[in-house]
Amino acid sequence: MSRRREPVPFAFIAEADTFRSNVAPPPRARASASELAGRWLVGLTVVAGLVGSLLLGMPALSVDQSPSHTQQSEASRHR
Repeated sequence: MSRRREPVPFAFIAEADTFRSNVAPPPRARASASELAGRWLVGLTVVAGLVGSLLLGMPALSVDQSPSHTQQSEASRHR
């Protein structure tokens, strides 16, 4: 079932932005010192984890050019 909609005058649509509410939202509460310290601690932990993973992962990512690190089996060394 379709309902018949009443026509809306164009002037009402054009002036719709003037009917906004003038009630302002309440101001945000300021973070306490412990909340700020906690945020800093979490940020510092994340950054330290990223730096640590880079430092530990860099040797694994480096390409070794020297052939002295090739592995030889026991059987190939005793021939």
